[in-house]
Amino acid sequence: MSAYHYDQLFEHLLLSESPLLVGEYEECVFSHVDFGGANLTDFNFSGCRFDHCNLSGVRLDGAIFRDCKFDHCKLLGLRFETCNRLIFSVAFADCLLDHSSFYQCKMKKTPLQRCSLKEVDFTEADLTEVKFADCNLMDALFDRSVLEKADFTSAVHYRIDPNINQIKKAKFSLEGLPGLLSAYQIEIK
Repeated sequence: MSAYHYDQLFEHLLLSESPLLVGEYEECVFSHVDFGGANLTDFNFSGCRFDHCNLSGVRLDGAIFRDCKFDHCKLLGLRFETCNRLIFSVAFADCLLDHSSFYQCKMKKTPLQRCSLKEVDFTEADLTEVKFADCNLMDALFDRSVLEKADFTSAVHYRIDPNINQIKKAKFSLEGLPGLLSAYQIEIK
């Protein structure tokens, strides 16, 4: 039997000591919760907010994240492509997402603000109209990604090959041009 929780506050928890029950969490707030290495397979989070949480190394097989917000969270090495992708809608602000993967995820208009996205895999992801506001994209992988109308004007350290990604109407700053031209191995002075 699965648990159902509505509009509850979960704070200052260490899930390795007090695990959450598999089930549905609707409009709940998780504050300063350490999920580190937890198994969230088949959990359903809807309208939830995660503040100052550690979700690094969490297993997400079949997990549902619908209209969930992550603020000041550590989400290192997560494989978001294993989530239920039919209802995947999230927002990230001031988060560490390094070494995570969004392989083939549909993320149209997903808010990403002041996030570290180092070595994140966006291969074949649909990032249409995503605004990478003040994000660090050092060594992030864009391969056959849909970046139409995406906004990189305040993002840094990205490398995007226009030959293998869809970048129609995407926005870039003048300072970011080397990241677009690196595939051509030319020098810009």
